Amino acid sequence: MAHEIENMAYVGTTPWHGLGNQLSQHQPLEVWQHEAGMNWHIEESPVRFVTNSASHLGSIHAFPEQKVLYRSDTKAPLSVVSKRYKVVQPFDVLEFYRDLTEYAGYELETAGVLKGGRKFWALARTGQASVLRGNDQVNGYLLLATSCDGTLATVATPTTVRVVCNNTLAIAVNGAPQSIRVPHSTAFNPQSVKRQLGISVSQWDEFMYRMKTLSHRKISSADSLKYFLKVICDAEKDVEDRRQLNQHRALQKVQELYAGKGRGSQLESAQDTAWGLLSAVTEYVDHEKRARSVDHRLDSAWFGQGAVLKQKALDHALALVA
Repeated sequence: MAHEIENMAYVGTTPWHGLGNQLSQHQPLEVWQHEAGMNWHIEESPVRFVTNSASHLGSIHAFPEQKVLYRSDTKAPLSVVSKRYKVVQPFDVLEFYRDLTEYAGYELETAGVLKGGRKFWALARTGQASVLRGNDQVNGYLLLATSCDGTLATVATPTTVRVVCNNTLAIAVNGAPQSIRVPHSTAFNPQSVKRQLGISVSQWDEFMYRMKTLSHRKISSADSLKYFLKVICDAEKDVEDRRQLNQHRALQKVQELYAGKGRGSQLESAQDTAWGLLSAVTEYVDHEKRARSVDHRLDSAWFGQGAVLKQKALDHALALVA
């Protein structure tokens, strides 16, 4: 498979990874289900194995503590999990947004399937928006994602997208991400998650107030280097020593993005500010960080090491205005 993204759909401009089926706005969820490659469901089967036997066919036995998950359409295996594993279906992820899109002003913008069906997501714009200095607009989104191989709980994450560069950043308040996580040992209850999100989504104003504070915090060249060394290299090193660090390429790239090569880096909100530092790291993770494919980059930026790095960058940026 050339791409880990099995399929995906989007509305609006082409996503940064350039993949997917474009839809017109306000399509029903059933259309999204088909165009995003989510029109199948996860089947279950007991684990069975064959032991050697005097006969050439061998002997078939069951292992009742485990079950195989597989796709209903292709019959392709997805994972082997505990019998207590609670499955969330692809359409459940889309269905989560039905009342939000019909009554709460949300609008789906992208949805898709990763890793042959092992992971799937949907991202909707919430209608929330703020503008930083220099007409630097940041929009609010809600990302819901899950997996069927144990690599990701079902996670609802309030997220921001900086329009000028499409950088994504999970909302965090007081150092704590506002994600709602439902482990696969527990049944996914959409209404319960939405009730909890009501508290998280209400933190938008507080979070954006802090981002505006970052946009007013002026940064010297020395402080910018200290920041990037902390975020990228886990330690402050002398400038002359940084070439010996394994993270030299990443360090050089984020410095270039911050210094004017990044999209939106010359806006008043970002030029020589703490917001510019944070934006350089988020752009690096979302668009520049080395990855085997754009699909690996998306997976990392939302769910993996990239997401961890962006959270670290946010924590260190907020420490500058504490």
